[in-house]
Amino acid sequence: MGLFAFENEPFLNFSDVAEKERMGQAVAAVEGRLGRRHPLIIGGERVETERWLLSRNPANPDEVVGEIAAAAVGDVDRAVEAAERAFLAWSRVPVWDRAALLLRAGSLLRQRRREMLAWVALEVGKSFSQGDGEVAEAIDHFEWNARQVQEWMEGKSIQPLASEFNQYRYRPLGVGVVISPWNFPTTLPLGMILAAVAAGNTVVFKPAEDASVLAYQLISILEEAGLPPGVVNVVSGSGAELGPRLVTHPAVRFVAFVGSRAVGTRIYQQASGVVPGQLGLRRVMTEMGGKNAAIVADDADLDWAMDEVAMGAFGYQGQKCSATSRAIVMRGVYETFLEGLAARAGQWAGQAGLPKDNALFGPVITEAALGRIGQAVDAGVREGRLLIGGRRMERKGWYYEPSVIADVDPNSPLFQDEIFGPVLAVSPAESYDEAIRLANHSEYALTGAVFSRSPERLAQARDEFYVGNLYLNRSTTGAMAGVHPFGGYRFSGTGPKVGSPDYLGFFLEAQAITEKVRY
Repeated sequence: MGLFAFENEPFLNFSDVAEKERMGQAVAAVEGRLGRRHPLIIGGERVETERWLLSRNPANPDEVVGEIAAAAVGDVDRAVEAAERAFLAWSRVPVWDRAALLLRAGSLLRQRRREMLAWVALEVGKSFSQGDGEVAEAIDHFEWNARQVQEWMEGKSIQPLASEFNQYRYRPLGVGVVISPWNFPTTLPLGMILAAVAAGNTVVFKPAEDASVLAYQLISILEEAGLPPGVVNVVSGSGAELGPRLVTHPAVRFVAFVGSRAVGTRIYQQASGVVPGQLGLRRVMTEMGGKNAAIVADDADLDWAMDEVAMGAFGYQGQKCSATSRAIVMRGVYETFLEGLAARAGQWAGQAGLPKDNALFGPVITEAALGRIGQAVDAGVREGRLLIGGRRMERKGWYYEPSVIADVDPNSPLFQDEIFGPVLAVSPAESYDEAIRLANHSEYALTGAVFSRSPERLAQARDEFYVGNLYLNRSTTGAMAGVHPFGGYRFSGTGPKVGSPDYLGFFLEAQAITEKVRY
């Protein structure tokens, strides 16, 4: 299949009056569909359950976005069986037909982009400006995987031998499980699902409870594009209840997970076991978050660094695995940086509002998350100096003030533990070498940033700052498929990096075929 070279999907301009009007219409249309029931999808059939969960708007918890079917363990078994049945036919669909389906589905998402942004705003509290980055990347995943799979399925060249025909090719693995988080409810599940099905696998998809309505919208697009029944099956509900069976089912060949470190390490342990009926060890891919540091050198453009660090820390209320949660600032510019950063945090707080109005600053995902953030800040204040924030906002919804805590001990929980909220810990460094050492002083190694005008210092960071995605003179957030292949080290994840030329290899296994030539 001849395709144009891959290009990233351009972003929308929400300052444009016509675009604002289009988004208003999209929100109104989606609000007219709130509160509906969303059943399981097993073998292409909609399956009602005895129990239903409510997905609520975090900016207005009284508003029910939708009711979600709560699967039982038996539903997991039926979904895996449906995926097994679908695999035989789907794995034999020619690669160009699979690629064409992805391109059709990507076109449908492109057409419904504003509708999807409205769902993102209402279900997970993400502004249009923040949400458009992930929906654009979700479109990229369709285009990227449609091209990548054709390259992979051509196989690789190997050493010739005159007396034999030899081939080195790739085969799909079989049935896989995809478990996704709520904070990037379009691009993260699609990044895993599309690579898996492009490679010829079938999937059982367990979306996050707080983003299951969005998951239903995504799968509906795939179905409309022509995805056969059973290729992607959806079992929504409690991860604690469904997870153990999903990742230990004997027919499951791989598990792809994005979420917290606690859940990811548990999945890794469970999936590595062997149960009766299993025909091989499972592959496990986990992406488990970060405690990402930004180093600010004494020769940095401070205004630029303040803006970028604030954006990385407070964009989407800090609810990104790539969010800037530590700033390590050289002593010579430390107090100046703190003053400017506190002012910017106040500006973000002053623009709090409703995601559906594209407010700069919105809610955190749940009341439970609000409580965890508050506890972390309360403990951090006893260890450091609170510059700004530190409280729940006095408004409806789950809003917490952008918070900056200075003079944080590098061995404290505030410096070491992922909070997943709008909280930034700031620590001084006496030298650039110490700043890099402190940045690496973490069990996570996902993203990192360095702000400096010195080519020598940037070169040193390239060699010594141990993270999967290193950004020089820019924010730790905002990776784009194909441009910034994304994934980290240590307890941030096991790789491979999504949006990379290597990613599809996780979902394939290599096979060598030899035919003896007889004269």
